[in-house]
Amino acid sequence: MRGRNHYNDSYDTMQKQTISNTKTSLSNGIKHITLLSMLFSEAIVLSIVESFIPMPALPGVKLGLSNIVVMFTLLSMSKFDALLLVILKGLFAFITRGFAASVMSISGGLCSILVMILLLLLFKNKISLLMLSVSGALFHNIGQVFAASWLSGTLLTTYLPLLLLAGVAAGFITSVVLKILLPVLKKSKLKFTL
Repeated sequence: MRGRNHYNDSYDTMQKQTISNTKTSLSNGIKHITLLSMLFSEAIVLSIVESFIPMPALPGVKLGLSNIVVMFTLLSMSKFDALLLVILKGLFAFITRGFAASVMSISGGLCSILVMILLLLLFKNKISLLMLSVSGALFHNIGQVFAASWLSGTLLTTYLPLLLLAGVAAGFITSVVLKILLPVLKKSKLKFTL
């Protein structure tokens, strides 16, 4: 009889532990999805804001403000989350601006994020935020040039040198803004790889 009660007590304890673990896991999952949704919203807002910033001398060139959010996601959450954010941005571009804008967004974003992931894997904590940001910006522009070439059926590499210079400038701006924000962001419970 006592053995059966002991078994029942152990079973009840295990069941309570399982329910507690499930609730914790569910709570963490909801927090994660909520944070990712907020980051996606911020990326969209920054994309809209930068579309109002005139760049008369450089048609098609943007500051890349939404890449601040992508880099933050890469450094504080996970590589998969950053990839997901890039894809969601591309889908948003498809819904709001059409197929060509979506291809440009996804191709630039994927080239950028994949290069930054590769650099983080190769150099871990030894790469600076500036180098990571500039590399991401350069490959974002390279990806977009090849996407535009594919869409137009014409190789558009003559515009590439100008885009690379713009990419260095945009990468510098992105890294400076992120570096200014990092002290505030580090006070949160998010972990950073740099």
